[in-house]
Amino acid sequence: MQTVKLGKTGLEVSPVGYGAFKLGRNQKTKYPDSYELPDDQETTRILEAVLDLGIRLVDTAPAYGISEERIGKLISHRRDDFVLSTKTGELFEDGESHYDYSAAGTRASIERSLKRLKTDVLDIVFVHSNGRDSFIQQQTDVVPTLQKLKEAGLIRAIGFSGKQVSGAELALEWADALMVEYHIGDTSHAGVIEEAHRREIGIIVKKGLASGHLAAPEAIRFVLGNPLVHSMVIGGMNTTHLASNCEVARRLLSPSAA
Repeated sequence: MQTVKLGKTGLEVSPVGYGAFKLGRNQKTKYPDSYELPDDQETTRILEAVLDLGIRLVDTAPAYGISEERIGKLISHRRDDFVLSTKTGELFEDGESHYDYSAAGTRASIERSLKRLKTDVLDIVFVHSNGRDSFIQQQTDVVPTLQKLKEAGLIRAIGFSGKQVSGAELALEWADALMVEYHIGDTSHAGVIEEAHRREIGIIVKKGLASGHLAAPEAIRFVLGNPLVHSMVIGGMNTTHLASNCEVARRLLSPSAA
């Protein structure tokens, strides 16, 4: 699959990224159907298939249960094959989410992620918002702490994954990339996407399929039909469906389709 430059981060990502939520967590989800977590053998097969499809962005988070640990354990030997995106601010343990945006909490989160993912540097770290987008950015230490960790070489790019348009607009002042919800039923971030493009800030779309409630082909065509979107993250464990999704993206973005 072709790659595109993610704003001015220096990173190159595929138009379809892989969201590794379902590889690590199946409690308190927003998906329409319940599911069992795959074992390590099946998880390895899924992740290897993801990379073999040409997907060059793998997105995870401490809030995704054991997802980070599995990525580190099972595909760290292919670390050069993908851009690694994770988050800070939310941790999911014992069936509950816990939030910490303090300087100490942020540093501890990054240290855990580096260890779990078996890497020396995290390509992208997004602030994982609990919904208080403005408060997190203006009243906690998470942003300046991430900036210092980036300066120290532990992170290549930092960004914000929030809930509100106002939160994304605020993050335009400091972020290298934004993760925004954008799909056929919710285009509220369209203006943010346009402004991010003007500022050369990367745009990665989350929930482009509305957490599994939208038909994939139509949803992918809508999201990636916006030339200002760099990548959309798609999750799941069915690699046949994922291959079909990648093919939709390839056909949409191929020069012959223009």
